[in-house]
Amino acid sequence: MTYQIVGAPFPVVICELEAGESMACQTGAMAWMTQNVRMKTNTGGLGGIFSRVATGESLFQNRYTAEGGTGTIAFRAEAPGEIIALEIHPSKSIIAQKGAFIAAETGVNIEIAMQKSLGAGFFGGEGFILQRFTGNGVVFLGIDGTVVDYYLEAGETMVMDTGTFAAAESTVSVDVEMIHGLGNVLAGGEGMFNTKAVGPGKIWLQTMPLSSFAQSILKMLPKR
Repeated sequence: MTYQIVGAPFPVVICELEAGESMACQTGAMAWMTQNVRMKTNTGGLGGIFSRVATGESLFQNRYTAEGGTGTIAFRAEAPGEIIALEIHPSKSIIAQKGAFIAAETGVNIEIAMQKSLGAGFFGGEGFILQRFTGNGVVFLGIDGTVVDYYLEAGETMVMDTGTFAAAESTVSVDVEMIHGLGNVLAGGEGMFNTKAVGPGKIWLQTMPLSSFAQSILKMLPKR
């Protein structure tokens, strides 16, 4: 499989599949494809259903296979932003925000990543249940706004606004912490909690979480 990511701020990833190669994707992610690419919808069993519902994905998953020769298929993001491609292998897995998954090679497994801290679930913008990608292959994730990445050394910490976290290598610990000072909480306009990522490992941040974008639009709408 080869690919190219094009378009901004509404990107697509265009994948070229060899005969017999397959891609799995979130339902509704397919934008276009050549006639010889065939679709098959499945649930992946009860475990697959639970994982997708819990992490914000749809109940079903589509698999596309090129038949009789090379085929082309394009997948799109759900919101304005970017698409990033991450290589997964047995020694490197990735955790990501709920709903980030767009498509992946069929050697990539999608699992639930439970956070150790209950605080991360109740207050963190990334949610208590994250997606974990393991196995072998490339996974494509949707990023709201622009992606900014950092590598954190062991023990190095990045504190971010709720919802800014997009993805991280699984060696990174992701949690939430309460903002200190009642005045800061009440007047700071940043809510009660920030998300905290502790290295070692790489993190990917997003500049405009979809929830923040929606709130900014609502503020501009006329009030009745």
